[in-house]
Amino acid sequence: MDLRGRKVTVMGLGLFGGGLGVTCFLVSKGAQVTVTDLRGEKELKESLEALSGLPVKLKLGGHEEADFRDTDMVVVNPAVPKDSPYLKIARDNGVPIETEMNLFFKLCKSPIIGVTGTNGKTTTVALIGEMLRKIEPRTPVGGNIGGSMLDRLDDLSDEVPVVLELSSFQLEDLQTIHKSPHIAVVTNLTPNHLDRHGTIENYIKAKKGIILNQTRKDVAILNYDDTVVSSWKKDCKGDVLFFSLQHPVDRGAYIENDQIVVGEERICRTEELLLPGRHSLSNALAAVTVAWLCKVDSEAIAGVLRGFKALEHRLEFVREVSGVKYYNDSIATTPEATIAALNTVKGGIILIAGGSDKGLSYVQLARIIVERVKSLLLIGETADQIARLVKEESNRRGRELKICRCASLEEAVRRAEAGSQRGDTVVMSPACASYDMFRNFDERGKRFKGLVWQL
Repeated sequence: MDLRGRKVTVMGLGLFGGGLGVTCFLVSKGAQVTVTDLRGEKELKESLEALSGLPVKLKLGGHEEADFRDTDMVVVNPAVPKDSPYLKIARDNGVPIETEMNLFFKLCKSPIIGVTGTNGKTTTVALIGEMLRKIEPRTPVGGNIGGSMLDRLDDLSDEVPVVLELSSFQLEDLQTIHKSPHIAVVTNLTPNHLDRHGTIENYIKAKKGIILNQTRKDVAILNYDDTVVSSWKKDCKGDVLFFSLQHPVDRGAYIENDQIVVGEERICRTEELLLPGRHSLSNALAAVTVAWLCKVDSEAIAGVLRGFKALEHRLEFVREVSGVKYYNDSIATTPEATIAALNTVKGGIILIAGGSDKGLSYVQLARIIVERVKSLLLIGETADQIARLVKEESNRRGRELKICRCASLEEAVRRAEAGSQRGDTVVMSPACASYDMFRNFDERGKRFKGLVWQL
């Protein structure tokens, strides 16, 4: 792919490194790059600082038609809607449209291990990376977990696998170039991003891209306990392995007598894992299956499981104040993720939830809240919707639950502290996206942690 002198428009610089990474890559290959974003300088401050000194033309605060018509290529951020009128301009003028991940799949020489699912992707990717580094220290991880892999292309070889977290948006785009990973891992599937995909069927179709373009030489590793995911076996062209919390499976990881077993090998006892909750145990089983398939020694696998701690924003323990424990679970942007958190933490639970609406149902979450939560503090766009459902459920059960709507996260943390007592647990697990009040879940989680450390 000769990019020297070619005009390329990057649509969407973003804040998680993808737009930044592809821009730096294009410049390094001699392309004439224009970066355009609807957001302004203030919102994109960190990304713009990283571009300082590079010969890049910036068009911020809006898009211009000419940048999509009079160019040789458009590289689009996966979050940009498919029906964007500017992408239509590019298509109508015969301009190729690429994404950062599509470019990586086209140019990568290494075998790719891809991980997707509604929840647990990042933890599973991180675990796989740690395990594979026991036999190949150069194993990189990337994708939706943050950052770009394009700047590492020259360091990759066909001997070293790459571990990627893949979102539904990225997989939707990969289907246009008929690419899937060599090893595809699917953690679970529950409704998500319906504001983008419209229906659960479209969401599942996008996720299914991880296996649809595999060959007979490829491998799919599926969650046996998820009926939707396990049903994909019939659509897999290559080998299929399962992992399960509930059933023994052939050639995959499962639980037997509170031990993690894979193949004929017993890895370790489940109680030895530092990661809390059955959802984390399921993620561990997925990673163990990959590592076993890649011939990582069982003792090395066990060592990683025994030492691996929760990642930032993923039911992350912040601190204990006056006998009250505080957890940051900002990554929980679906009701199912928050339910998993509520089923994991102990003590009288004070839940901080709410945020921007992704078109999901909070009915099941409301039931779990009434069962498990002592006090509910709500923020953001979905506060009224969640409050109504919880109130209806609590009335049905005849249980009185304290519900408080808060104008800010700061107010929620103050009220949580004031209403807690020794032995309680305060968990910020929103069940919603963050975009109504924060730039992203990372900013939301860091703000929460900062507030807790001020207590």
